[in-house]
Amino acid sequence: MYRRFLITGTDTGVGKTTVGCALAFALRMRGLRVGVMKPVETGVENVAMDAEALRASSGSQHPLDVICPFRYRMPLAPAMAAEVEGSPPPDIRRIKAAFAEIAASSDVVLVEGAGGLAVPITWETNYADLARELDLELILVVANRLGSLNSTLLTLDFAARRGLRVKGFILNQVAQDDSPAIATNADALRRLTAVPHLGSVRYKEPLGLAIVERFL
Repeated sequence: MYRRFLITGTDTGVGKTTVGCALAFALRMRGLRVGVMKPVETGVENVAMDAEALRASSGSQHPLDVICPFRYRMPLAPAMAAEVEGSPPPDIRRIKAAFAEIAASSDVVLVEGAGGLAVPITWETNYADLARELDLELILVVANRLGSLNSTLLTLDFAARRGLRVKGFILNQVAQDDSPAIATNADALRRLTAVPHLGSVRYKEPLGLAIVERFL
């Protein structure tokens, strides 16, 4: 049975792609066939940079139209980006078909969301709905900074209310900062939630081996 994960975040700009690429590369180096997917990417001018980075890191041979079926120019939530551009909204059936194609030849599949779980893919479907439909276990990427406790706990509560399984959370330091929050967030979250802390990533440092081993 292959493993399937949704890499989601407490917000945009928390390092989902960085963590996803690092995990994809590390798992690939351990001999696993790693499938990757970015169902919708917005803010695309010429190249879907997140999807391309995931494909390069994983060594995936799937075409970009399978890895990233829907791309929009406007840097907005997918449902709004499609509406503002006057383009068709993402088709959930097509996303599910692309996922099935990727999963059929993979030992592990990493699907990267956009923003957080409540971000609308269409006006009827958000990333929590997609995770449930594809039976994806969540990896929550948390920006390790002041203010992350509230956003993390709200996201985990939302996931629990939607009946989603959470593998754990990864604290990712997104900026060079010596805030006391960075040093204490992991301990605080261990006290506030039973969801596993998979590990912490320091600013511009590679993913630790201990984090990768938790996915094997």
